[in-house]
Order: sequence, then C-alpha cells, then structure tokens
Amino acid sequence: MDFSFTEEQTLLRNMVQSFVQDNYDFDARMKIVRSDEGMSREIWQQFAELGLLAAPFSEDLGGLDGGPIETMVIMEELGRGLVVEPYLPTVVLCGGTLSRHGSAAQQQGHLPGLIAGEDIWALAYSESQSRFNLADVRTSAKADGDGYVLNGAKAVVMGAPWANKLIVSARLSGDQFDRDGLGLFIVDKAAAGVSTQDYQTVDGSRASEITLENVAVSADALIGEAGNGFAVLEEAIDFGIGAVCAEAIGHMKMLNDATVEYCKTRKQFGVPIGSFQVLQHRMVDMFMEYEQSVSMTYMVNMKLAEAESERRKAAAGAKVQIGKSGRFVGQEAVQLHGGMGMTEELNVGHYFKRLTMIDIQFGNVDHHLKRFAAA
Repeated sequence: MDFSFTEEQTLLRNMVQSFVQDNYDFDARMKIVRSDEGMSREIWQQFAELGLLAAPFSEDLGGLDGGPIETMVIMEELGRGLVVEPYLPTVVLCGGTLSRHGSAAQQQGHLPGLIAGEDIWALAYSESQSRFNLADVRTSAKADGDGYVLNGAKAVVMGAPWANKLIVSARLSGDQFDRDGLGLFIVDKAAAGVSTQDYQTVDGSRASEITLENVAVSADALIGEAGNGFAVLEEAIDFGIGAVCAEAIGHMKMLNDATVEYCKTRKQFGVPIGSFQVLQHRMVDMFMEYEQSVSMTYMVNMKLAEAESERRKAAAGAKVQIGKSGRFVGQEAVQLHGGMGMTEELNVGHYFKRLTMIDIQFGNVDHHLKRFAAA
C-alpha cells in the first residue's frame, strides 16, 4: 500500500508546520491558554486566511477539495504545537457533518461562515449518564407546529465556550437507549433557553455543560432524516477519531524528540544518561509505539470513506492503538525527564495531559476493544 503524500499534501504540511513554529511556540501557547478566553481569535482568523478551515471541504461547498488525509496532515501539525483552537469540533465534527448530511440550504447558510472563521461550532452529544454510548440520549425533541422544542442537558461539550453554533443530538422517539429515533439539530447558542456552564479542562482546552430548556428550533434545523441521527453521529465520531489519532502522533513525535534530546544532555555519574543501555531500550520502545500509531492513523484515515463496517472497525482499532501507545509514550517521557517532567514550565507534561484526554475522548481502549470485536 502506498503511504506517500501528494505534492499538494506535502506543501500543506510544510505550511502548517511553519505557521505553528513561527506563531505557536510553547510560551505563546501558554499565554493563550491562560488568557480569559482561552483561545486566540487572531490565530483562528489566520487559520481561515491560510485556508485551513476550508481544506477538508469540496470546491462546490467553498472548500479546497480536500478530505480525511488533508485533515490528518493538519491535525498532526497542530498536535505538535499543542494548538488549543477548536479545529476538531468546528471543522472536523460539525463542518464534516454539515458537508456530508446537511441540506443544500444548511450548507449554503452555515459553511461559508465556518470557512471564513466567523462562526465556531461545537457538537453537543454526550450526557452525564451516557459515558461512551452515543445512543444513550435523554434530551428530547418534541414536534411543535412547524418545528421542534428541545429539552435536556449535554455534558463536556468540547469547544462550546467559544462556539456560537451547536449541533445537538436529541430523541424524537423511542426509549433512552434506542439507536433509532435520534435527530441532530442546529441550535444557535444564543437562543432562548440555552444556558452554559464553562470550565477549563485538564489539557488546557475549554468545555461546557449545556442545558436546553424549551429551546424552539425550526424544522429546517434538523440535519438529515428524522430518526436517523445515530448513524450520522457515529460517522462524525469516527471522523473525529481519525483526526485525534493524527493529533496524538504529533504529540508522540514531540515527546520522543524531547526525551532523546534530554537524555543526550542530562548527565549522571559524569556521562549522559542516554548512554545507559536500559534507557536506550526504553526510548526504542517509545519510538516503536509511535511508529505503530502512525501506521494505524494512516490506515483509519484512508478507510473513513469506505463501507460502514470497515470504517467502524478501522476507527475502533486505531483508537485502541493510540490509547495504549499515547499512555506509554507519555509516561515514559515524564519518567525519563524525572520530576521536571510534570512541571508547568516544561511542555512534556502538557503533551502527556492531552494524550490522556485523547485516550478517553470518543471512547477509551476498553470501549473500542469491545466495538472492534463486535465489528
């Protein structure tokens, strides 16, 4: 199988890599994270000007005719810089859902603002009791005249503090755990009845608990067919898995490089600790975990457009590999750096925190082992 990138994809990688190196070093990143808003609107607008927000969308939707591979390239480089701006929820999850399943009116009404950097989106699907079960939805959508009324609550909605638009999963019919009967609705975060409780997450990002109380939406806010929301949501999450796997290999690459460099310079008993064979073996194990993760990331992103069964299996398998490898590489990097590995002043601990979050985002290792077996 050919894993080589096209000339356009290589140029895209080089552009994003240069931008992150020039504008998003660790000090700049920490300044953004510690700001009141927790993200940089200026950086987000530069993403739009560089075409990063348009990259995965087809030309007829105003995009640059990319796809999962282009998203993978971008996310890996953003991962190297620990970028906190909401590329994943806005472009990958919500933008991707609109581009694949939105009506022509929804696409024309919402994608231009997203691509221009004017709108930020968040996918509100998880609930306090649902854990990793996408079908476990208590939030209800009741028909009301020509529209719907939404009631319920969503938990840990990543990127929601910055968002002005939401895609919300709600139950149109059936019992709490039924896969049938779900719908995905476009909701303006400023709509009457929407309230949020915002907070910072352990990896430096921001999330919200969202409450919906008699939120009225029109009929054209429904994405796709009524009752078919589970399939659309599951597909969106699989595309999200492909993206976070790419982000994770960016983190692992930086941790590997930082650990090797540190072990070359840190001396004990008058010699660099990298000369100790037992530490060399541990660094080789880190490198092997990284390389396996790269292979699985390429595989899942190439299979996202294939049949549903293949996509599910690929996403589950990749998430298991990334979860295990990310934890191993992060722990080894911290241990080999010693006590300074978890200090706020060193980037190693921050990469480890983000890898820990990725391990549970969209389902942990145990969840996806079961999903892989079922597939």
